[in-house]
Amino acid sequence: MAGMPVLGNSVGAGELRENGSNRSSSSESQHDTSPHRTQDPEISCLRPDLTTSLPLRRPYEPNYKATVPTVATLNSGIVVTHTVPSYDEQRASPALLTRHSGTPGGRSVRDDGYCSAGSTPRALDHKSTKGSVVTLSCYKKEPKIEIAEEGYFTEPPKRNRKHSIKVNLTEKPDDDRETWGTGADFLLSIIGFAVDLANVWRFPYLCYRNGGGAFLIPYTLMLIFGAVPLFYMELILGQYNRQGPITLWKICPLFKGVGFCAVMVAFYVSFYYNVIIGWALYFLVSSARSELPWLHCDNPWNTDQCWDASRQNTTNKTDISYQGPLSHFTPASEFFHRAVLEMQYSEGLNDLGFPKWQLTICLGIVYITLYLSLFKGVKSSGKVVWMTATMPYVVLSILLARGLLLPGATRGIAYYLHPELSRLKDTQVWVDAAVQIFYSVGAGFGVHLSYASYNTFHNNCYRDCLVTTLVNCFTSFFSGFVIFTYLGFMSHKQGVPISSVATEGPGLVFQVYPEAVATLPGASLWAMLFFFMLIMLGLDSGMGGLECVITGLLDAARASGARWLRREHFTLLVVCLSFCIACINVTPGGIYLFHLLDTYAAGISLLCSALFEAVAVSWFYGLKRFSDDVEEMLGFRPGLYWRICWKFVSPVFIIGVVVFGLLYQQPLVYQNYIYPQWAVFLGWGLACSSIIMIPIVAIYKLISTPGNCRQRIACCISPISEHEAIRSGAPVSRFTWSHWLYV
Repeated sequence: MAGMPVLGNSVGAGELRENGSNRSSSSESQHDTSPHRTQDPEISCLRPDLTTSLPLRRPYEPNYKATVPTVATLNSGIVVTHTVPSYDEQRASPALLTRHSGTPGGRSVRDDGYCSAGSTPRALDHKSTKGSVVTLSCYKKEPKIEIAEEGYFTEPPKRNRKHSIKVNLTEKPDDDRETWGTGADFLLSIIGFAVDLANVWRFPYLCYRNGGGAFLIPYTLMLIFGAVPLFYMELILGQYNRQGPITLWKICPLFKGVGFCAVMVAFYVSFYYNVIIGWALYFLVSSARSELPWLHCDNPWNTDQCWDASRQNTTNKTDISYQGPLSHFTPASEFFHRAVLEMQYSEGLNDLGFPKWQLTICLGIVYITLYLSLFKGVKSSGKVVWMTATMPYVVLSILLARGLLLPGATRGIAYYLHPELSRLKDTQVWVDAAVQIFYSVGAGFGVHLSYASYNTFHNNCYRDCLVTTLVNCFTSFFSGFVIFTYLGFMSHKQGVPISSVATEGPGLVFQVYPEAVATLPGASLWAMLFFFMLIMLGLDSGMGGLECVITGLLDAARASGARWLRREHFTLLVVCLSFCIACINVTPGGIYLFHLLDTYAAGISLLCSALFEAVAVSWFYGLKRFSDDVEEMLGFRPGLYWRICWKFVSPVFIIGVVVFGLLYQQPLVYQNYIYPQWAVFLGWGLACSSIIMIPIVAIYKLISTPGNCRQRIACCISPISEHEAIRSGAPVSRFTWSHWLYV
């Protein structure tokens, strides 16, 4: 007999959709758009006879356990019913998890190899035989509706679930969401975001200051038990639900504010992070000359206090003794502060001035590059990262080879790695390790989540997580060798201790390193290579931050009905707005605002975003449900280590970092400028503006959700796909001890 036509939508346990539609909570593809739905004219006349005998679906009834799911087999015109394997039997035997059977929590495995939360099963995409089967996806374990018989006539597939995961891994899902061109595009993108300027200008100094090689012990422990589990969680959330950081929270509407918090943090960071790339571009252009402009004190921007190290045996303009490259009066320092930033024209944060046109052009070039990389989505940014993510390693290797030939290089490396185990008793060492690895990996920004949402469903995000983490740690450690070979050279050449040379942040890459290469043969070449590397490191991280903003807001707008909104136009709007605000940082007083944003924009707010994300997923959404999602995607359940870290260790780790960060608050100072009290309040207001979105959205959801008090709470902490069943009186799994105690 030819394949029987589909007679209706099949809704399994937990799959009752809102508005009566059988639509995925993470995908907008519908069952009736499948190209495989064709009807055979020979058997279309059977429709009335089959449907008239099918009872209507009824809401949940308390005695649902008395109903036994059935399978109806059409054999020679006679309908024969059979008992469907129970939930536990199907979970125990993977071979029973066929494409016409529902999976726990209202999910179905689609025959094209892609599945998502509540995805629509396909029918008639295979050859039907004489004995077509009607499957009723009613589980006793998670009942939402009661169906006596169903109008789905399909043939059981021949392959089991494990085999189905291995097929069609490169095809696109049935929704309209684009995917990465290749898996390597995604891997390089998350590596490029994780490996940023902090790996070069912060880790080497922290390693030197906190006990050298001994610092690697707390760094590794914080990596294993804190940052990596959260990183892995974000990749799973994005890839499984295929949604941005805001619309993702259909899985737990109470915590939708976490998505807004992450998007706001990423947007705030773009205001000052991209300015660093603009500075690097200015230095790159300034280096393209025979003699570097920061080599001597004979330039118009130099002061009478400028101290030229090359004239230490002759005559200097000042009698002030040389205090190392961090002194305010070195040629490199004066070039950065007086020639580039023009700080001499500003008295402080209340006297910003107008943007410097040269820096504005450099910043504009950076934003134009970001727009061209992002406006086509991951199809364009996935190609750009092939250069931005790989080129820094080439440049670092060249700089290291040159630095090892310099006198004093081995001395610098010895200072960098010399272990001081006694420093492990200092709690500040552990706090520095936690903060560094947490910010370096980038969990909580929502960037990894946004990138993962463009993956194919069965992409091995577990492998990507481990590879990215290893590359990130290797880059931090490797860049330390590069930096300290040149710092050792400076210490040897100028006769100053390493402690007066080593520093972190912009001071390292825009003052210390330029002065280190200024006296080398071919100094212009080495300077250009270094600043080109900084630009490459910054661009892919800048792309990641703006991608989080674009993906999050665009998905939210389209979910609200703005289907007409084009990505090209929305990306242009986001980029232009970020550029206009970033221009404030290239004014004469912009460095003071830059330091303010760097201190407060992504500090406590980022930690709170990651904390509530971990709590929402591991406690409210539920580890059991989350583990089911991982098994559905990857074919295996996460181990005990991951589950314990997600539920207990990582949240405690973040809380500890927040507490220590609040206890050890330092006064806000840049060089000799002490910020006024109103500036400190402004900084905390900026930090709280993103954090406050979490309770505000939670309160709004509790108030706006229809139903009585119990139903409101149940719906706010349960996935949207379960709301209709909850309002019909179905038991709420999140009101049971088994949900909260599962590990």
